[in-house]
Amino acid sequence: MTSNNPNTQTVDLKRYGSGSYLASDVTVLLDIVDKDAVADVPVRQKEALIQSGQRHYSDMLTLEDTPTAIHEQLYMQALEQGKIRAATDIANLAYTLQQVFQPIVNNECPLILVSLVRAGLPIGVLLQRALADINSSYSLPSVHYGVSIIRDRGLDPVALQMILDSHPDSPIVFIDGWTGKGAIYQELARSLEAFSDPSHTNFANIFHQGAAVIPLLTLADPAGVAWLAASEEDWLIPSGLLNSTVSGLISRSLYTEPQLGLHRSVFYDNLIEVDHSLAFVDHIDAVRRILSTPLQCLPTYKQPRYQTADLIDTLAAEYNITNRNRIKPTIAEATRAILRRDPERILLASAEHPDTILLRHLCAQRHIAISVLGDKILPYQAITLIKQRATDR
Repeated sequence: MTSNNPNTQTVDLKRYGSGSYLASDVTVLLDIVDKDAVADVPVRQKEALIQSGQRHYSDMLTLEDTPTAIHEQLYMQALEQGKIRAATDIANLAYTLQQVFQPIVNNECPLILVSLVRAGLPIGVLLQRALADINSSYSLPSVHYGVSIIRDRGLDPVALQMILDSHPDSPIVFIDGWTGKGAIYQELARSLEAFSDPSHTNFANIFHQGAAVIPLLTLADPAGVAWLAASEEDWLIPSGLLNSTVSGLISRSLYTEPQLGLHRSVFYDNLIEVDHSLAFVDHIDAVRRILSTPLQCLPTYKQPRYQTADLIDTLAAEYNITNRNRIKPTIAEATRAILRRDPERILLASAEHPDTILLRHLCAQRHIAISVLGDKILPYQAITLIKQRATDR
């Protein structure tokens, strides 16, 4: 593997920040802009602009508020409830990565972890710490970056090229928190098509598992699209319940044309006092270090299985939804959609599942209708349907 452009000078990527994480945890390749310079668009106005086609979601931001006391309490409950599972999943993912990549990486040629901002960031930081743990049986040289990916607009090509130029001999693995419908997987696959010719200089950086394998790793993969995942279950991943305050205080990314530089983001310095980002990874990492359960080498897949595609088709037909972006499956995505979007209805597999307490609380608070559909929506425990807005331009 060699640099795509032999005349390109290697940029010192460490000059970029790490959000509220430690510099050793991650380098976030985003252009951080002042939040006062970004228009704060109310949720309903944003929804109307998105659905009318007047604006793309990545051109606008609804600035985040401090989570409410009950939201904080439910996050802490989820953390306590899910800490052992999360730590075990991270250990198994790290062990699997070590088994796969130990023959081809070293200190000069480390494994490159590229987390998809934002949901991938906490998982990537946990993996970076696990792989850096010299007292574990799965330590492996690795470097971790955070990179923006935007639906319809792709992975930030400027950030990816910076990584390729800085690590011309290293394999890359992309990391996300979970999969919903598989839309981000498809966006990632489209973004990487340019590298898919075996004669491409950077082919081996990305397609190291085979010519058709997109090396996407997730903690949970209900959609069945990831190359490697700890499970395919929709469970209450604690980091899925908060936004920036568990993702390095970084906002959802804003699109920038490639010729103008990196995708942009806001750093929520006003939320520092309620930030859980470091505390979350410290907590899960401490649990991982004392686990006594045997490690598992997890299965990897050469192609996506699209396990829930038929379910999404059925729901779209049943609720007369032509734009699949209005369907937000998984507990994490359903919760984030309630916090960031304008929901019409929540679909639940069970009326009393402990993993949907926050969702049900938010629905009661905002008078959002709930439909309990049982096994019909499994493997998802929850799905948010976004309200249809007038599309007159």
